[in-house]
Amino acid sequence: MKIGANKVVHMHYKLTNDKGKVLDNSEGQEPLAYIQGLGNIISGLEKEMEGKKAGDKLSVSIAPKDGYGEIKAELIQIVPKSGFEGGENELQAGMQVQVDTNEGVQVANVTKIDGKDVTLDLNHPLAGIQLNFDIEIMEVRDSTTEELEHKHVHGPGGHHH
Repeated sequence: MKIGANKVVHMHYKLTNDKGKVLDNSEGQEPLAYIQGLGNIISGLEKEMEGKKAGDKLSVSIAPKDGYGEIKAELIQIVPKSGFEGGENELQAGMQVQVDTNEGVQVANVTKIDGKDVTLDLNHPLAGIQLNFDIEIMEVRDSTTEELEHKHVHGPGGHHH
């Protein structure tokens, strides 16, 4: 069976950046499971998976625009350290914090602390990065009606209710 719209795909993967640093992988875990065509994975990878079948192995490189997007300068903001309740002394560069925005609560990365100023980056941590995937497709099957209604895979590698 080939990967196409509404097919459930189980795959093992290794994700690296252009320097070869492993950013994520499924080693030692259940294969990642998703439904093709529902936007469960980044668009560039979904496009590369189309038409493949169980047993296929592929290496693909996904440009930022087809992954987590380019870095948007307007999502990098300098805010007063005093705006962080109680934990301002515990703030460190590299940590993630929740912040209230016009779009609701979002996660931001603390990229710099300079005196009384904190630089927050609300871009996705993988924005602006060329993503390199090594993939092995383990299984392709039809999705169930319930999976399509819920827009995610149920069972091993998927969601458990």
